Amino acid sequence: MNKTFNVGCALLALTVVLGISARPHGSAAVQPMADSTNVEQRAPESSVIDEVIWVVGDEPIMKSDVEMSRLQAEAEGIKFKRNPDFAIPEQIAVQKLFLHQAELDSVKVQESQVTANIERQINRWIEMAGGSVERLEQYRGQSIAQMRSQLRDDFRNNLLVQSMQEKLVEDVKVTPSDVRAYFKNLPEDSIPFVPTEVEVEIITRTPRILPEEINRVKDELRNYTERVTKGETTFATLARLYSEDPGSARQGGEMDYTGRGMLDPAFANVAFNLTDPKKISKIVETEFGFHIIQLVDKRGDKIKVRHILIKPKVTDEEVNKTLMRLDSVATQLRKDSFYIKDEKMSFGDVATFISDDKDTRNNRGLMAFVDPMTGSLSSRFQMKDLPTEVARVVEGMKVGDVSKPFRMINKRGKTVCAFVRLRNRIDGHRATITEDYQVMQNIVLAKERQDFIHNWVVNKIKKTYVRMKDRYKTGEYEYEGWVR
Repeated sequence: MNKTFNVGCALLALTVVLGISARPHGSAAVQPMADSTNVEQRAPESSVIDEVIWVVGDEPIMKSDVEMSRLQAEAEGIKFKRNPDFAIPEQIAVQKLFLHQAELDSVKVQESQVTANIERQINRWIEMAGGSVERLEQYRGQSIAQMRSQLRDDFRNNLLVQSMQEKLVEDVKVTPSDVRAYFKNLPEDSIPFVPTEVEVEIITRTPRILPEEINRVKDELRNYTERVTKGETTFATLARLYSEDPGSARQGGEMDYTGRGMLDPAFANVAFNLTDPKKISKIVETEFGFHIIQLVDKRGDKIKVRHILIKPKVTDEEVNKTLMRLDSVATQLRKDSFYIKDEKMSFGDVATFISDDKDTRNNRGLMAFVDPMTGSLSSRFQMKDLPTEVARVVEGMKVGDVSKPFRMINKRGKTVCAFVRLRNRIDGHRATITEDYQVMQNIVLAKERQDFIHNWVVNKIKKTYVRMKDRYKTGEYEYEGWVR
């Protein structure tokens, strides 16, 4: 279940996909709102190029915002449950309420998050354009760089809205009795259907990186350091061109203020010891690859740095060697004949001994799913939540089967080899309190949080200056209190 607690379902979709802008305080002058119907008669709607149609607090909502959103919604196939003439300005207004509160509460988002979300959106568009960047640019009449620039403010605002909503509902909880009471009198066809879930055990091994490849990466990073030191170029320029960290490369390698606990320990040890912004760190090896780091600023117990990440490449030969070794282990496990020092080993035993993924190794190979809404851990995955490569293999397996080895990209962006065992499969079914309590709790929790958010918006409207053109005062709105 999505972690975002949507207000009016389409609000966040509009801010991300449609490009609704929330103008900052002190924005350029706009056409003042007419007070009388006589003025509106002298300036028919069809003759007005742009105008202020709503004011929320001291923030205007422009006619052009609404019309652009409507056009893009049609292009994206988004449907409105209510008249879009009223639904769209209301959704923009609600966004402004959250953004204003986020400003009051000093809610921030990391630029790396913004960049990552933009890249996901651009990649989705490229897929929709048949995988062709050129076709996408031709269709939208913009370069990829222009698309990124246009999306940045909207995606940042979207993340701010999400963060503000999450902060508002962080103390909303539900008890087992709340869950039972909610589902007690529901008709059977209203009880949620739980899709097929699986429990999967995995053993992974990382192919060996050849020494000459590590030397190549280090020489490359030393060359970057030398070029910056000589004044031939800047660290940020090299990061944009060559860093393999997708979250920061487009920002010139710059990461937002970050505490030590949020960083890889090896990275943090070097970064927090930097004192001179003109100096570049020694080469640092982490689980992600090799880095060089440049200090930007320190603020209390947080640090802002730039970095360049280069990941050593694995050869196909080393991948194939690792797959062959794992195939031998998998074959013995299928035959129930894997022994270490004359002691027969189960899949979990072997995972503990030979798997090099610390997260699953410490859990005897059992993969764990982190619920994005509650943060709770579960061994059950819906197929859509499994890594793509794992889901593809598990799809045709029976309980107890051990797969053939395969290669995959892990969550740290590294190529690894793996094989899996299907521990359990729970076919799709209507949820029951005994088998699916977590699912049912999440549904009730989401409803309670949505109700909380709805009430918060209604109360916020009461305390906020709202003014709208007369023609909008007869509209049907999700939240009461707009029309004064």
